[in-house]
Amino acid sequence: MDVSAWHALRQVRIPCVWGWPRPVYPGSKAAIGFRKGPHVMDMSGKTVAITGASRGIGAAAATAFAEAGANVVLMARDRDAIADLAGKIGKTALAVPCDVARYWEVEAAVNAAVSEFGSLDVLINNAGVINPISRLETVDPEAWGQLIDINLKGVLHGVRAALPVMVNSGGGTIINISSGAATNALEGWSAYCSSKAGALMLTRCIDKEMREKGIRALGLSPGTVATDMQHEIKASGINPVSQLDWSDHIPADWPAKALLWMCGPEADAHLGTDISLRLPEIREQVGLV
Repeated sequence: MDVSAWHALRQVRIPCVWGWPRPVYPGSKAAIGFRKGPHVMDMSGKTVAITGASRGIGAAAATAFAEAGANVVLMARDRDAIADLAGKIGKTALAVPCDVARYWEVEAAVNAAVSEFGSLDVLINNAGVINPISRLETVDPEAWGQLIDINLKGVLHGVRAALPVMVNSGGGTIINISSGAATNALEGWSAYCSSKAGALMLTRCIDKEMREKGIRALGLSPGTVATDMQHEIKASGINPVSQLDWSDHIPADWPAKALLWMCGPEADAHLGTDISLRLPEIREQVGLV
């Protein structure tokens, strides 16, 4: 580990079961970025918390938002990975070890973000797992429940912790990473499909209850992305997704750029629902093609 990464690790807040002292939140702040030009977003002064930030989409998003000027709060169970990433990003990054399945850890991470940067403007609920991949007659109920704890309850935990902060400061943006599995049943993916369907409905509920209080809630369905999860899917040999070639998947920086775009007013037409990155018109708006 290099010196900068070690310095970042020293800044890591280890959440305790009793959480952090409740901070005094700042005054109202805009929740969306400023568009400097076509496909160029300025997030200067904004604070973005990202779950599952140790790799894949989460790590790519952290880099993209930092390059756009945002403070980034990296939340994940792998403390070494987020410390290394925070060291690469620099002083605008805060690494907070966090298991999204435990509400008190998520709440502590949100409080740490506010304590360090003074606000929380964007929450990206990205943390997720694919296993167990198994048919219903053989699936382990305990493993099925553990996936729900991460993929669905983890989203709720982020939303519940962030909303009081965002509402108190005048608004904010919550983006949940979704999937085509939210609306399409796939063999062996009963847990994953159910969790993503639940997360999509949670996005709709956030919009229903909180839009009038300045909360922008959206979901991003990125399609298949070239991340470690695809190796697990490939190894399962179950359903057509496992048969895809690596070249069929999009790079992680594509959804990262889409997440940045979703913080701008151009995405307001999609509030309360999922945006599919498979659609050519969305890719064009994001600036991918």
